[in-house]
Amino acid sequence: MKKMKIKEIIDVTKGTLIKGNINSECREFCKDTRIINPGDTYIGIKGENFDGNLLWKQAFEKGASTVIIQGVDFTKEELSGLEDRNIIEVEDTIKAISDIAKYKRSLYGENFPVVGITGSVGKTSTKDIIANVVSQKYETLKTQGNNNNNIGLPFTIFRLENHQSAVIEMGMNHFGEISELTQIAKPTISVITNIGTSHIGNLGSRENILKAKLEILDGMEKKLLVVNNDNDLLHDLSLKSKDIKIYTYGIENKSEVMAEDIVLNENNSEFVCNLKGERFKVLVPVGGIHFVYNALCAATVGNILGLSIEQIKRGIETFELTKKRMDITELKNGVTIINDSYNASFESMQASLKYLSALKNNRKIAVLGDMFELGEYSKELHEKVGKEVTENDIDILICSGENAKYIAEEAEKNGMDSCNIFYFEDKRKIDTFIKENWKDGDAILFKASNGMRFFEIAESLAKN
Repeated sequence: MKKMKIKEIIDVTKGTLIKGNINSECREFCKDTRIINPGDTYIGIKGENFDGNLLWKQAFEKGASTVIIQGVDFTKEELSGLEDRNIIEVEDTIKAISDIAKYKRSLYGENFPVVGITGSVGKTSTKDIIANVVSQKYETLKTQGNNNNNIGLPFTIFRLENHQSAVIEMGMNHFGEISELTQIAKPTISVITNIGTSHIGNLGSRENILKAKLEILDGMEKKLLVVNNDNDLLHDLSLKSKDIKIYTYGIENKSEVMAEDIVLNENNSEFVCNLKGERFKVLVPVGGIHFVYNALCAATVGNILGLSIEQIKRGIETFELTKKRMDITELKNGVTIINDSYNASFESMQASLKYLSALKNNRKIAVLGDMFELGEYSKELHEKVGKEVTENDIDILICSGENAKYIAEEAEKNGMDSCNIFYFEDKRKIDTFIKENWKDGDAILFKASNGMRFFEIAESLAKN
């Protein structure tokens, strides 16, 4: 276990010790006084609506041994009586978080296996399955939930203890963000799941999205990249790139790791994994073709890290998905609730609708909301979702959201009966509407960007 001392924190952050002992150790790091534990190191973060730096007293009251803060004027009275407590003042706590995480990562050496994962969709589910595969051989740290930004990623690195590897998710909205994250995590293997349309409103084109995702290579000593070879832009990259070692996985285009004889069931999938000519059967415990791709990606990473086929197979077949991503609940009345409402892009909407369409339930009901950060492409991409609704023979469409109305309009234009299309200005009415109209054997999919909070409706219905 590699603990850091106050002196090291001061050195890497160029901070000032206001009070305390430079030889004291910094234990677990926390940014929320509500969940802080005795002995923790509290870091104050200034947000849009609050300033966590002002909560340093509460942190100490909860038992924190150290606080790292910015912009606080201490009185002599406040500092008195704080025996065995440490106060470090820095110029910018956000930068300090990054600096400390970089240092913590460096303590594990450049050969410490770190898998960095990015992509337009599927980062979290791919992270879950890769981590479970890698953990069959190594004690593995993974990103919790989707803590994949400039605050969440460093706090993941802070959790490194007696681990032998790490699987780290990296998200972005703009250029430069992945570059910053990869300089902290220093991946030894990087993964790009796909290049779609998420954040296209910020970046302007899919080509720019690819460019932003490729920033993940900035933090790598050796450029080793795993890509989905069936994604058009990543396929072109694999053919043209000469200075990056690229490993490919896919179903359609010839790849180093491929899925053959695929059988898609309601709650799982089966296929034969062809790993560089060696074939073995795999059962993926979550339905949908996109999880077959996730399993192929995990098999590719596992092979690079020297796992046996038995270990790869066991890791895929026993993985558990982060909640709100294809979280399926069977109700007493025979209704199936599919809560896939954590995030949404056109590509993930398309995949979820295909999954819903393949189910054997009596009626397929799609509850769809807005996809965020699409900019000038918003209307076009919501309309494309409406077309996907009709192409996948969805029986009932329920929409809510400023741009979700385009989903409803396009579905009707493409032949869906208007009697089966429902639009609600107030999404809170969806819960009551569904309860009044559902029938035994219905399958109901909830899908929207997280800010729409459709998961609240799904979770409410799941309690029935």
